[in-house]
Amino acid sequence: MESQTIMMGHTTPPSIDDICAMAEDIIDTLPKGIEQYIGKLQITVESFPDDYITSELELESPYDIFGVYQSAGPRAIGNTVGNLNKQDILYLYRRPILDAWCETGEDLTEILNRIILQEIGYHFGFSDHEIEMYEDEMQPEDRLIVCE
Repeated sequence: MESQTIMMGHTTPPSIDDICAMAEDIIDTLPKGIEQYIGKLQITVESFPDDYITSELELESPYDIFGVYQSAGPRAIGNTVGNLNKQDILYLYRRPILDAWCETGEDLTEILNRIILQEIGYHFGFSDHEIEMYEDEMQPEDRLIVCE
């Protein structure tokens, strides 16, 4: 049986562990301006959002969301009093992410980067412009187009 490569050298879709590792790498390279907000962020990757998230966000389909940022409370903005054992969690949903990857043909790392920045940004009240600025800052040098 001959193996076929679908995208980015994968012969099978990236697993939950693969996506978690990619997301942790992205978190480790976030710009300084974002690090001050998130502290030690836990990444959890699940196939789909659970029933509570689906109901709470009134989703028509579990494919309608890529991730959810869950705050530990005041710790998220630097106040650790009373929240020493809590940390923020970023839930990422594998199947909707993989569908977006297949539909757009974009690099999976870039899709995850955008999702992570948007979830963090929207949680902390960043404007779309600020989120785009951070996306641009994280863009690899070899992918940038310079106009003179």
